Formats: sequence, C-alpha cells, structure tokens
Amino acid sequence: MRHSKLLYYFSEVANAGTLSAAAKSIGITQPAVTRSLKQLEDLLGVTLFNRLPTGVVLTPEGQILARRVKLMTLEYQHALAELADHNSGISGRLRIAAGPVWLLSILPPVINEFHQQFPDVRVTVTGPGFDASIQQLLDGDLDMICGGLDFPDHADIVKEPLLKLRHTVFGRVGHPLAIKKTVSAEDLSQYPWIVLADDRASGSTIGAYFAANSLPPPNVAVETSYLGAITIAQSTDYLSTFAENSRSEIEAFGLTQITHEGTFWDFEGGIARRRSSPPGPAFQGFRAILKSSVSE
Repeated sequence: MRHSKLLYYFSEVANAGTLSAAAKSIGITQPAVTRSLKQLEDLLGVTLFNRLPTGVVLTPEGQILARRVKLMTLEYQHALAELADHNSGISGRLRIAAGPVWLLSILPPVINEFHQQFPDVRVTVTGPGFDASIQQLLDGDLDMICGGLDFPDHADIVKEPLLKLRHTVFGRVGHPLAIKKTVSAEDLSQYPWIVLADDRASGSTIGAYFAANSLPPPNVAVETSYLGAITIAQSTDYLSTFAENSRSEIEAFGLTQITHEGTFWDFEGGIARRRSSPPGPAFQGFRAILKSSVSE
C-alpha cells in the first residue's frame, strides 16, 4: 500500500498513547515518528491526535482512521491465512459471539461437526452482551454473531435469518403455577421476575407482555446472567423467560415450562457478519453446517 508505513506508525502511536513508546516499539527515533504523523495529517487534511502533557489521544477523525486501519490489518492477516490454506489445509481462528439459546442447545453439535471437518481451526465462543458484540463485530474483533436479529440495521452488517425463536415462561418444578393447565397474565404478575442483565430486550419484552394485557410492569427482583437466572429460578418461586428451542436443556436444570395466555416474544434468529469482510473458508464451512443443523 502506498502509505502503509505511515499508517503503521500511526497505529503504533494510537496503541501506545505516547510518541516515545511508539518510537521504541517501532525501533526508530521519536522525531522520525513525529515527522511521519505530520506527513500523514498533511496528506489527509485532518488532525489525528491531540497532544497532551501525558501523551497523545485520538481526535474523532483519528478514531475513524484507527478503526479502518485495524480492519485493513485484519484483512491482510486473513488474506495470508487464506493463501496458506491452499498449501496446508484450513487453519486459524473463528470468533463467535452467541446468545443463550445458541450456547446451550444449537452450537455445541455444530462446533463438534465443524471440528471434524476443520480440525486446525480454533473456535472462540463468547457469551451474550448485545451492544458490545455489535461493536466488536464492526471493529473486526468478531467474525460472526449467532443470536436474535431484531436489532437496528447497519450498513456494514449482513443479517442471515436461520430460524424462528420464541420465548416462554419457566419456573421451578413444583412451582404453584406449574400445576395449572394454562395461567393468565394476572397469575404471572403475582410473582417476582428474573431478567438478564446483559440482554436489553429481556426486561422490555416482559414489560410489553404485561402492558398488552393491561397490567402494570411485574416486580423485576433480579438482574443476572443466563446461568444465574437458571440457578435462582430452580430454587425459588421467581419466574423467568427462556427460548422454547432450548426447552429440554432448560428442563434438565430443574425448571419446567409454564403454559400461559398469549405470546411473550417471537423473533428471528440467525447470523450477523460484517459486510466489508468477505467470509473465508472457515466461516463458510461453519455457516453451512449451522444452516444444515437448524433446518433438520
């Protein structure tokens, strides 16, 4: 690339936070780093850093460039990996963020089958955290998100719907409501609720259900993780909602589905990926196995 050296120096300064630290990392003098930054700023016509007594910080324009340089570096690394695939088989890493139902019931057999076909690819799977996952995908720190697709569209995100997901109510085995054939929204409102702290839709959909039944919001007593919600619900009369798709796995933890009036939450689930990064062989292989698995 024409300005690759300037961009490399810029990236090192952005990561280090000081010119002296960046110069030491690169192996050149600090004045040389300063001249390179000035040359890049002149070429682009913007100021990339604000100089402070303690170092430098990116300007808004610098933040945009830093993000794009990071993506360029990742694409270069992916290109090298893809070239190597022709000689030594597919290797590397596939980085996935997954929602609860995906982690619990959908992905485990898919990952197992994937590794039978691509044994040298390391799969990194992180749990839910919607807002952080979207930003990590845009920053190039994730290859895909497996989860609900009911988030705002973005120019650089491609959504690939794969299945319909439905949330319903679960409580402990022996819960007073579990013995009823069908419970009303008013019955459900009499008990405290558990919501997922890292899922912004969890609390809002519960509230929307009760509002649709002309009832005030329920008592949300606990915000916790997915595992925390299961653990607390299995030993109390608190209620929570989980996807019907993982019903057998949820019931293995000592919970039971409570049949209720109306629908809590129906949404489309699937894969989200970055448009500006064409999927490589490992991604394509994983997606093909996943699509085959959910269509069975």
